[in-house]
Parts: sequence; structure tokens; C-alpha cells
Amino acid sequence: MTDAHLAPRHANFVPLSPLSFLQRAADVTPNRLALIDDDRRFTWGELRQRAAGMAAGLQAHGVQPGDTVSILAPNTAEMYAAHYAVPMAGAVLNTVNIRLDPDTVAYILGHADTKVLMIDRQFAPLAAAALARLHGPKPLLIDLGGPGDPIAGTIAHDDLIATTTPITTAFPRDE
Repeated sequence: MTDAHLAPRHANFVPLSPLSFLQRAADVTPNRLALIDDDRRFTWGELRQRAAGMAAGLQAHGVQPGDTVSILAPNTAEMYAAHYAVPMAGAVLNTVNIRLDPDTVAYILGHADTKVLMIDRQFAPLAAAALARLHGPKPLLIDLGGPGDPIAGTIAHDDLIATTTPITTAFPRDE
């Protein structure tokens, strides 16, 4: 047997991606409950739609394949959707530990070359302190909602997912 027999093909190769899981779950059980976040409930079909909207919104705001999208949020529906939406847009998701100090968060954002920072409102003070310490260009900011007042100078999550631009990245992509 030669190495040519081991070349990737449908029978022995599937890209390592969470997108194939979402696609299958939404195709096979679109009306089955996928996620509960406090009093909000989403089916697999709704989750795929929200992730696709978030991915299209990120692309509409200039996110390119290989860019880094960072997120400061607890385990909410928006955080869960980002785990699908960011790879769907071709970008890299960087979940930042919400318990870190502003200096460390600023270092992580800078080191990751963050293009977009998604922020749950309860972590707006941490994000503001980290962004004040960040050298270089500041990322685009997206307000994910949550407890607290809207974050000034951000794009609202609901506006982001309402984008009607189709996704331009192959679904799913090879890592």
C-alpha cells in the first residue's frame, strides 16, 4: 500500500470543525430544543439561524478568514452561538477568562491581534480597563447584552445578527 491510498477522501476524512455538528443537528432535528439560557429557549434550527446571522454580521463588519474574534462573556446563548458563528465566518474564536485582571486581558487581546471584541455588559468595566491598556489598534466592539446599561461605542448584538448578507465562507471549513 502506498501513501496515495491514504489521501484524504470522503470515506476517511472530515474537517475538524464544530460546524458539521451544528449543520447535522439543525438538518435532522431542527425543532428539537438545543439550548436553554434562563428564560430563553432555542431549537437547533434557531441556533443555526442565529449563528449564521452572527457570522454574516461579522463578515459585513470586515472579519476575514484567520482574523481573531475575542469574547468576554459567561456561558450565555450568545457565547454558545459564537462558538459556531466565528468559525462559520472563517475566523478564530478567542474566549477570554472573565476572572482575569485588566493587564492580563489587555495582553491577551493584543497578543491575539483581536479584530473584534464581543462583550457581555456585566464585563464592560473589565473590557474598558483592558482596552485602555491595549497598545495598537482597538478592536471593533460588540455589545452582547446582559445585565447593565448598553455599552457606548459598540454594535448591538441584535443588530449584528439581523444582517441579511449571505455567509461567504465555505460551510464547514477545513482547519
